[in-house]
Amino acid sequence: MNLLSNESSPYLLQHASNPVHWLAWNEESLALARETNKSILLSIGYSACHWCHVMAHESFEDGDTAAVMNDLFINIKVDKEERPDLDKIYQNAHSLLTERPGGWPLTVFLTPDTHMPIFAGTYFPPVQKHGLPAFKSLLHHINEIWQTRGADISRQSDSLESTYQRIYESSKPATTDFNRIAIDIARNQIEKQFDTVNGGFSGAPKFPHPSIMEFALKHWSYSKKSNQADPRILHSAIYSLEKMADGGIFDHLSGGFCRYSTDELWMIPHFEKMLYDNGPLLSLYSQAWKINSDPLFFNTVCETADWVTREMQSADGGYYSAQDADSEGSEGKFFVWSKDEITSLLNAAIRDTDITAESTALFKERFGLNLDANFEGSWHLHGYVQQAALAKKHQLDEKELDTQFHLIRHYLFKHREKRIHPGTDTKILCAWNGLMIHGMSIAGRLLDKPEYTKSARLAAYFLKNHCWKDQQLFANYKNDKASLAAYLDDYAFLIYGLLELLQSQWDNDLYIWTLELADKLLLDFEDTNYGGFYFTNHNHEDLIQRLKSFSDDAIPSGNAIATLALNRLGYLSGRQQYIDAAERCLRSSWSAINDAPISHCAQLNALNEYLTPPDILIIRSQASRQLDEENWSTLTHQHYLPFTLVFNIPADQEPHSTLSEKTASDTNRAYPCSGRQCHQPIENIDELQTYLRNNSYRVLE
Repeated sequence: MNLLSNESSPYLLQHASNPVHWLAWNEESLALARETNKSILLSIGYSACHWCHVMAHESFEDGDTAAVMNDLFINIKVDKEERPDLDKIYQNAHSLLTERPGGWPLTVFLTPDTHMPIFAGTYFPPVQKHGLPAFKSLLHHINEIWQTRGADISRQSDSLESTYQRIYESSKPATTDFNRIAIDIARNQIEKQFDTVNGGFSGAPKFPHPSIMEFALKHWSYSKKSNQADPRILHSAIYSLEKMADGGIFDHLSGGFCRYSTDELWMIPHFEKMLYDNGPLLSLYSQAWKINSDPLFFNTVCETADWVTREMQSADGGYYSAQDADSEGSEGKFFVWSKDEITSLLNAAIRDTDITAESTALFKERFGLNLDANFEGSWHLHGYVQQAALAKKHQLDEKELDTQFHLIRHYLFKHREKRIHPGTDTKILCAWNGLMIHGMSIAGRLLDKPEYTKSARLAAYFLKNHCWKDQQLFANYKNDKASLAAYLDDYAFLIYGLLELLQSQWDNDLYIWTLELADKLLLDFEDTNYGGFYFTNHNHEDLIQRLKSFSDDAIPSGNAIATLALNRLGYLSGRQQYIDAAERCLRSSWSAINDAPISHCAQLNALNEYLTPPDILIIRSQASRQLDEENWSTLTHQHYLPFTLVFNIPADQEPHSTLSEKTASDTNRAYPCSGRQCHQPIENIDELQTYLRNNSYRVLE
C-alpha cells in the first residue's frame, strides 16, 4: 500500500495498492519535490472514469512502469471532484499547450518549485499507438527535458504566466450598456450546430449540453412572450431531449443518464452516471413535460428521480457523486445482455407473468434485440423505434403497450439487480448536491411529486448540518468528515438549488441560510477590482493561476449561476447588494460572452433575467384553511412559469424581515411583483387563475 491508503477519496483509494509511490496533493508532497528536485507527475481523474481505469490497469499496476515513475518523479494523484481548482487550472494549461481539449485521465508534468507545466496530455498507452507515445518512453523523455532544457521550460512558464494575466485583464468590466445581440448570436449558433437527424449539438462523442438546452427553452419562452414565437429553437431542445431519452445514454431499466455517448446516435455511452449530469437533466425534462405534455418526458423524470432516491441518496440525505462505468474489470458488463440470456428471460416472462408474447416481440423491435449486437458482441438497450410509433403501426392502445413494456423492463431490472454492480462513489459534493436539489425540487413541483421535494429537502438539511460550520461552507463530505473549503460552485449551485426548493416548500430556516450563503459568497469570492467571482476563496492556497471563468463546460459556469441566483435573491429579499454584484459579474464577463456566445449560455440566461427582472408571486396561505392552501399552491404548480418565481409562505411561518411586509390575513392572499414594483394583492382564487394564465407558456396555447 502507498500513502493514498490514508485518504478518504474513493478515487485515490482505487490506487492505494498500486506499486507507484503515489502521494496526495499537500504541502508535504510538494516539499518533497522541491527537496529532491524531481519533477512532479500529476495524474488527475475520478472514480467512475473508464479511461482512468484503463491507464491504471495498463501502467500504474505494472511493476516495471511503476519503477520508472518512482525513480524519476514525485507522483501525485488528485481526485478532480475533490480538487476542481487543480483540475480546472491544469486542464486550462493542457489546452493552452496542446491547442486541444483535455479530459481524464489528465497527465501533467510539473516543475518541482513553481508547479508550472512542462508537458501535458491525457491518456497514454503502454505501447506506441494511435499517434500517442508509449508511456514509459514518455517518462524518460520528460525527465531528459527536465534535466537538460531548463531555459526552454522557463520561457514556456513565462509565456503561460503572461497568458494568464491577459485572460484576467480581459475580464475588465465593460462600460457599454448591455444588449441582447449576443443572445441572438447564440441562438443562431445553436441552430447551426443542432444535429437535425439525431439531436444534440455535435458529432461523436456526444454530450448532453444542458446549458444549451436550458437556453433554448428560455429563448423560446421569451420569443413567445413577445408574440414572436421561435419554434425552431424550441425544437432543437425538445428533439434532443426526445432522442436522449430514447437512446442508450439513458438507462431504460433503472433510470438515469450516462455521461455521454461515444457515437452520434446516443446509442453506446461510457456507462458512468454522474450526479452533475442528472440534476440539470431532471430540470430540463420537467420543464419540457410542462411545455408539451409528452409522456416520454414525464416517465424519464420519474425514472431518473426514482434512481436518484433509490441508489444515489444516503440514509442521512446527501446525494452520492457517481456510479462507475466498469464492473468486474469490464466496461458496461453490468448493463448489457447476451442473446441467449435476454431470449431466455423474455420467454420466462411470457410463461410466468402477465407479459404477452406480442409485447415481448414489440419490445425486441423497439430496443433492437432483433438486430445485430451493438456493443462488443452483446446488446445494449437503445430505442430504435419509438413506442408511440410501434403502437400506431400495430394498431394497439398506447397506454396498454406502455403498461406491458413497463412490466418487461421491471422484470429485466429485477434480474439485472442480481449482477455485481458497478461501484458507487459515496463522497458527497456540495456543488453537485446543489444541482440535484435544484432538479429534484423542480421535478417535485412541476410533476406534483412531493416525494421528490422531500428528497431535495433532506439533501439541503444534510448540507446545512454537515457542510456548514461556523459560517463556513465545505465542499465535500466523506467518512463523517467535511474537509475541503468550498469553491465558487458550491456556494452558487447551492443557493440556486435552495431558491427552487423554497418555491416547492417554503422554510424560514433555509431562506435565512440562503441569505447567509449569499453574503459569504460576496465576501469571500468576489473580485473587488473587476467584478465577478474567483473559483477559489480569498484565503485559498497559492496556485499557478487564480481562475475566474465564465464559460460553461459539462456543468454551467459558477459565475453564471451566481449571477442568476443573486439577481433572483436580490429581488426576493429586497437586498440591492445582490443585484449590484450580479451586474458587476455581467460586466466582467461581457468580453468573454461576446467573443463566444454559445459557450456562455448560462450567463446569457442570467443576462436575460437581469435585463427583464423576474416576476415574484408571494402567497401567504392560511394553515387553518388547508383545502384553500392546497388549492392555491397546487394551482401554481400546474403551470409552466418561466418568468415567475412563486413562494407559498404559510401564515404560521413568519418570514424574515425582508419579506415581513407581505403579511398574512384571515384568508389566502398573494402579492405579485415585477422587479421592484409590486401590484395590488390577489384576494381570491379567480384572480389567481387569471394571473397564472397570463404568465404561463405552453406549446398548445
